[in-house]
Amino acid sequence: MLLQSGLATAAALAPCLIKPDALSVAPLRDRHAGEVLAFLNERAAHTFMLSGLVRDNGLESPLNRGRFYGCRDEAGRLEGVTLIGEITLLEARTEAAIAAFARRTQATPDIYMIIGEQGQVGSFWQHYAEAGQAPRLFCRELLFELRAPVAVEQHVSGLRLATMAELEQLTTVHAEMALAESGVNPLEVDPLGFERRCARRIEQGRTWVCAAEDGRLLFKADVISDTPEVVYLEGVHVSPEARGQGYGARCLSQLSRQLLARTKAICVLVNEQNQAAQALYRKAGYHQRGVYDTIFLQQAHAEEAAC
Repeated sequence: MLLQSGLATAAALAPCLIKPDALSVAPLRDRHAGEVLAFLNERAAHTFMLSGLVRDNGLESPLNRGRFYGCRDEAGRLEGVTLIGEITLLEARTEAAIAAFARRTQATPDIYMIIGEQGQVGSFWQHYAEAGQAPRLFCRELLFELRAPVAVEQHVSGLRLATMAELEQLTTVHAEMALAESGVNPLEVDPLGFERRCARRIEQGRTWVCAAEDGRLLFKADVISDTPEVVYLEGVHVSPEARGQGYGARCLSQLSRQLLARTKAICVLVNEQNQAAQALYRKAGYHQRGVYDTIFLQQAHAEEAAC
């Protein structure tokens, strides 16, 4: 029922005249990075995941866990950019570009999930579903955003970047969060790959923590995408023993103030059913700015999937 209601937006979209022969979809190369970032920056508040990957890894890297494609019109102008792979993302300016990306994605096996703005994902699914992988789970997320100034909360001592000594704790917590969201435990399906990705965030200075004196993790947050326009946070966790005391909101506010010294906005995606998390972000000053959909897909080789 949730899947059907979530994808109903696709059926409500007004039909558009699609001229597939007028568009071309081709892999993007590193030499296109400047053009791609300029295209994505036109809607920076909604393209932070794609922009972050391009800035971190370039357009041609196994770290992207997929391949970047561009959709161009007859004059060679970009109408859309997509990453097709385990995690599939898209930014398209026309219905025709969305349809072209959907057809290209149908040819790629073992897509793990598709994520994007509600309207774009709904339209994409309308074109993709008939010949693509079957859906396994639908999730709807609310996009929360924070811009300066940030209200001053009580200072939290000990908020700092994580160290490699905390990798096991952080990997376990992040896997538990992924399991709760997707129904798949990445430590069971791809333990080495998942641990490597968690370790890389620590090495990049992207994981923030607060810990008790005995080393127990009380708060954590991961910077997934870091651009001058938007920082995207994920994996924000407050330990059960620290909840209900305002501790998480103080940590989040303090971290947000530090991050806003180098970016214009901070964004997070929160499951629409997670009322406690929504309350945390609102208490820290965040405001809802959009709605995103995530579709987890059935896979022929489930052991290859991981968050």
